[in-house]
Amino acid sequence: MPSTRRVAVIGAGAAGLSTSRELRREGHTVAVFERSANVGGAWIYSAAVESDPLSLDPDREIVHSSLYDSLRTNIPRESMGFLDYPFISVGGEEDCRRFPGHREVLRYLKAFARDSGLCGLVRFGSEVMRVEMEGEGRWEVVSRTVAGAVGDEREVFDAVVVCVGHYSEPRVAEIPGIDSWPGKQMHSHNYRVPEPFLGLVVVIIGSSASAADISKDIAGFAKEVHIASRSASGGTPIMDPAHHNIIIHSMIVKAHGDGTVLFQDGSSANVDVIMHCTGYKYHFPFLKTSGIVNVDDNRVGPLYKHVFPPLLAPYLSFVGLTTKIKLAVLIFRSFLSHCFNCKESGLLVFYQEG
Repeated sequence: MPSTRRVAVIGAGAAGLSTSRELRREGHTVAVFERSANVGGAWIYSAAVESDPLSLDPDREIVHSSLYDSLRTNIPRESMGFLDYPFISVGGEEDCRRFPGHREVLRYLKAFARDSGLCGLVRFGSEVMRVEMEGEGRWEVVSRTVAGAVGDEREVFDAVVVCVGHYSEPRVAEIPGIDSWPGKQMHSHNYRVPEPFLGLVVVIIGSSASAADISKDIAGFAKEVHIASRSASGGTPIMDPAHHNIIIHSMIVKAHGDGTVLFQDGSSANVDVIMHCTGYKYHFPFLKTSGIVNVDDNRVGPLYKHVFPPLLAPYLSFVGLTTKIKLAVLIFRSFLSHCFNCKESGLLVFYQEG
């Protein structure tokens, strides 16, 4: 079998860029499909939000950015960059902080793509509509331009690597009584700036990084910020010492028609906004594998080392699915997977660090 293959990489974020570089280093022909106009994936900021604040309407126009304006990395730049391409600051107009903002991360990824010679591989404004196996080692990829000026394009590749991330299909908590509650609900996917929350009482559901960031971000504008978390114990709410108007509760028991929200700790609040900082779902509507690869309880499987579906390896693989790698310290480095030539297929076989 030939040692050089034609490989489609879906997504030009951190995972797609690192994957493309390693494939090309081994002599494979790579085509990268990216629906946006630039590299960077989840690190491309857009002030636009979706028409449905909860992002549940299937007919909504999807906004792929989930970044809020104030977002900074929660790990130092020394630990965040690729091993052979350090995330260093060069001064000037760049963000020199050790925990930089999202714009600096995007600059880093653009520089990585430029210096690695990857930009010429990327088909910008090209959205993948369907990926389907035609036979062993043959995959049909159907794409179309985002502008819609050209019809669908069909191509056949020897292998496909899915690197699309999972920050555009939100998960939403189930709240008893929410249908009669008169306030506004939204998902953190549609949060950008704190000013719209001036004088409001807000409940934030969640206890991960986005909930912590957003609660502090809006505390300077909102009247009160209540955090509902499964990890919080019952009893008297705990006041955040650094933000006098942030109150931490256990989870919501019920929402009422008079605007109040009842918590498991027995307390309640009259609330204007409930924000779901409850994460995202894995979602691959374009991928057709006749049920071989599926998403069950938000887990993609069956996958060997979170990369290969055994029945389709090595012709189909996923890079970037794992979201909690060494407390997220080595998340970019996990994308830059080690690789070696598989003698049986001539394709690269990836395995995650750590």
